Amino acid sequence: MHHSGRTEKDGKSMISEAQANHHHGVYSRTLFGFWVYIMTDCILFSCLFATYLVLHNNTYGGPSAQDLFSAPYALVETLFLLASSFTCGMAMLSIPSRAKIVGWFAVTFLLGASFVAMEVTEFVRMVHEGHSWEKSAFLSSFFTLVGTHGLHVSIGLLWMIILVIPVLRHGLTAVSLKRLNCLRLFWHFLDVVWIFIFTIVYLMGVS
Repeated sequence: MHHSGRTEKDGKSMISEAQANHHHGVYSRTLFGFWVYIMTDCILFSCLFATYLVLHNNTYGGPSAQDLFSAPYALVETLFLLASSFTCGMAMLSIPSRAKIVGWFAVTFLLGASFVAMEVTEFVRMVHEGHSWEKSAFLSSFFTLVGTHGLHVSIGLLWMIILVIPVLRHGLTAVSLKRLNCLRLFWHFLDVVWIFIFTIVYLMGVS
């Protein structure tokens, strides 16, 4: 009887260990797959940066970067996005506190939304002034590069809402933790891409 009880206990332990290994394997594959996606996005933005660098002087007599861009305005955008990257990191460091996670992600969302609002305002101003993407190759490459980044940020904000609501309602689970880690990687990646945009498009453009 004693031997049977030990065998049953050992069997349960083996099952629990197998389940843990399975979840770890799924988590590792998910992160690996997401890193592959990040690498494909790196290729996308590399192509857009290369296109912009080739075409940024092709204004066809129209306004150049010096005429259109405001470095202080772009700096404020940058500070919003850098701050959102910091608060996103703080949210993950707040695990397992549900209230702190939700609170930090709420601040992250507000900062990211402010960034998108400023970017859209800049686009609208340029179009109203007659400087749309149709005017020159320079403007086409600018709107494509910056607009693609802005679209990624907007998708990240929507994704943030989708992931945070279940955490608010049901607490943190292994699945939600895995998804939030992917969101964190995505958000930090967008922050790095914007630093290159700020440097290459805005700082180099107005200098």
